[in-house]
Amino acid sequence: MAVEHIKHWKVGDVEIARIVEINNFEDDMSMLLPNATAEWVKTFDWLRPNFTTAAGRMLISFQAFVLRSKGKHIMIDTCIGSDRKREYDVFCNLKSTFLEDLTAAGFPANSINAVLCTHMHFDHVGWNTHLVNGKWVPTFQNARYLFNKVEWDHWKQLRDTGGYHHMDHLVDSIDPIVASGQVDCVDGEHRLTDEVSLIPTPGHTPGHVSVVIRSKGQEAVITGDMMHHPIQLATLDIEGNFDMDKAQGKKTRREFVERYADKSTLIIGSHFCDPTAGHIVRHGDSYRFNAK
Repeated sequence: MAVEHIKHWKVGDVEIARIVEINNFEDDMSMLLPNATAEWVKTFDWLRPNFTTAAGRMLISFQAFVLRSKGKHIMIDTCIGSDRKREYDVFCNLKSTFLEDLTAAGFPANSINAVLCTHMHFDHVGWNTHLVNGKWVPTFQNARYLFNKVEWDHWKQLRDTGGYHHMDHLVDSIDPIVASGQVDCVDGEHRLTDEVSLIPTPGHTPGHVSVVIRSKGQEAVITGDMMHHPIQLATLDIEGNFDMDKAQGKKTRREFVERYADKSTLIIGSHFCDPTAGHIVRHGDSYRFNAK
């Protein structure tokens, strides 16, 4: 199924564009949920064809979002990035049209005023920088990069203590931003404009945030990795393999789902494949995602 790399939404006066770097990546659901089997995944028939394959395999995308609000251009997450060395081969030495897609969407890199990464995993910070004459330099020269202080402090501690996590992305995607003097540390409820603000959604990482857009009575939320796949709406009692604090991640997801279920709030899943956005609705004694 062909899916466009750029998609647009409007929430009140706020314009949102989605930029896809890796589309419809396929893997076993057991990568995300412990002990998940293909036959079990196939019982969630509402996930097909957008979010799972006929064979019960998981589909996710790696993508970023850019907003126009109150005259500002705001980048939300920056994907994996080109020319990187990463822990897994599939993410190494990528070549993509990310910057060209940004321009085509109406948000050229030099127009971006602020960059906010929902957290500091490698697939959300990569295009913070790009390679110029063998040196990693900020991609968004005119932007302030907003680091949630809780998140940044945690990653610094991991590096300083030889923590368990792979760290190469700090060297090429975070350190050059710090060196450039473009970083502002913010808290988990920071307001980027009168229409765009953060809410803490910890668990996947300690300082993880989601992004809330409210304008003219309309509302949307960009999830970040608070959830990775719509199946997690129906499996709230199952911890996610990718969460640093699995118990907290499960608690955060349940609170989020109960808050937004059966509401008009547009949920934009940061790893959800096309159509990416939709609504959380009650489904029997559980929940599901109604893609929009």
